[in-house]
Amino acid sequence: MSNFDLIIIGSGPAGYVGAVRASQLGLKVAVVEKAKVLGGTCLNVGCIPSKALLASSEHFHFALHRFAAHGIIAKDLQIDLPAMMKRKLDVVSGLNKGIEFLFKKNTITRYEGHGSLLGNGKVLVTLGTEKTEIVGKNILLACGSIPVELPFLPFDGQQIVSSDQAIAFEKIPESLLIVGAGAIGLELGSVWSRLGSKVTIVEFLPRIAAGFDTEISVALQRLFEKQGLSIHLNTKVKSAKKDKKGVILTAEHDGKELSFTAEKVLVAVGRKPYTESLNLELAGVKLTDKGRIQVDAHWQTSAPGIYAVGDIIDGPMLAHKAEAEGTAIAERLAGQAGQVNYKVIPNVIYTSPEAASVGLNEEQLKEQGVNYRTGKYLFLANGRAKANDTTDGFVKILADEKTDKVLGVHIVASNASELIAEACLLMEFSGSAEDLARTIHAHPTMSEVLKEAAHALAPAHT
Repeated sequence: MSNFDLIIIGSGPAGYVGAVRASQLGLKVAVVEKAKVLGGTCLNVGCIPSKALLASSEHFHFALHRFAAHGIIAKDLQIDLPAMMKRKLDVVSGLNKGIEFLFKKNTITRYEGHGSLLGNGKVLVTLGTEKTEIVGKNILLACGSIPVELPFLPFDGQQIVSSDQAIAFEKIPESLLIVGAGAIGLELGSVWSRLGSKVTIVEFLPRIAAGFDTEISVALQRLFEKQGLSIHLNTKVKSAKKDKKGVILTAEHDGKELSFTAEKVLVAVGRKPYTESLNLELAGVKLTDKGRIQVDAHWQTSAPGIYAVGDIIDGPMLAHKAEAEGTAIAERLAGQAGQVNYKVIPNVIYTSPEAASVGLNEEQLKEQGVNYRTGKYLFLANGRAKANDTTDGFVKILADEKTDKVLGVHIVASNASELIAEACLLMEFSGSAEDLARTIHAHPTMSEVLKEAAHALAPAHT
C-alpha cells in the first residue's frame, strides 16, 4: 500500500494543475484517472478540440466569404473533414504528452482506473478486475462534469448526441438541431454552420448566452443570424421521435406547437457533476441541494482531509476556475495562503466574434442597487479592427458612479478572449476606469478600444 501527501481523483484542469503545483511545493502526489489519457474533459473532448475545430472552420469561412475583399482569389474551396479532424486530434495528443511530461518531471505517480473513497484517507483504484489501495494524508476530488441528458432525448451517440460526439462527426450533417444556446451550443453550432450544415438552435430562455450582459446576448444573436444560424427563443422542447432520416422534435412557443426536423440533434442544455461511484456517503462527504459537493471557504468537504474543487462544487463550470482552485488547494496544503478571487473570473464564448466578460453586468448592478456609469466604444471606429477586417463588436465598461472602480467589462470582438485579460488584471487590483484610460496602449491595436471605452466614462482628468 502506497502512502502520499495528496491523492487527487481526476486529471482535468483542477487535477493536473493542482498536482503539478503540489509537487513543486514538495508534496508527494498521486493522481487517479479512469481514462487512458490525462487532461480530463477539457483537453480531450471539450475546450481544446472544440477550439481546434472553431479555428479550422473560421479559416474556411473567412476564405470563402472575405478573401476576395483582400485581393485573394481562392477558387474551388473544399473541406477535407478527415484532415481537419486529424489536426484536432494532433493538437489534443500533443497536449496529452505535455501533461505526461509534467507528471514525470515533477515525480507525480499516476494510477489508471476508477477512484473511490474507502474512508480514513484510503482510495481504491479499480481497473477491470485489478484493485489497488492507496493512502493519502489529504484527498482532492477533481472529477469534473458530464453532459446533462434530457429524459425524452437520451443520447444514442449517432442521431442524438452530446458535445462528446459533436466534435467528432465523420461527415458534415446536412442539418443540425441544437437544444440549448449556451457556450457549447453556440460554439459547435458555429463550427458546423461554417462547414455547410443548416443549423437551428432552440432555447428555452428568452435570450442566448444567458449568463452574459443582455446587450452582449442581443448583439451576438444578431451576428449569428447574419451568419446563417436560425435561433428560436422562449421555445420548450417537449418530445422527440427518430426515424431513418433523422429526428423530429416537437416544441412549444407562446402556446403554439412547433415541429423541427434534423439529421442530428445536439443536446447542449448544460453539464452536471460527475461523482459516480465515489462512495461519498461512506467517506462522510455531503452534497448540496443541487447535487454538488458541499465545501467550506477553503474547499474542505464535510469529511476531514477530503477536499473538492472544479465542476463538482458550486460556481461556474469553467476550466480556469478549476485550475485556480486546484492551485490554491495545493498551496494551502503546503502551508501557503492559496486563494481564489471569485469576483474576477472571466467568461468566454469562442465564436466569431467572441464574447467575453468579467465582473458584474447591468442587470446584476440594478438588482443590487448599485449606482454605476457606462462607457462604450465600437470596434468599427478602431484602426486595427478595420485593417484586420474584424470590426464587429464593442467594449462596454461598467464603473461605480462615485469611486470610478471598474465593476464589470463586457466585450464582443474577434479576439475578446484575449482582450478580457487586461480587464481582469485591472479589476484584480481594484483599478478605476481612469487608470485604464491613462494607460498608454500600442497603436494601432484592438486593445485601444478598452482605453476608449474607459475614456467614455472616466471622470475629467485633473
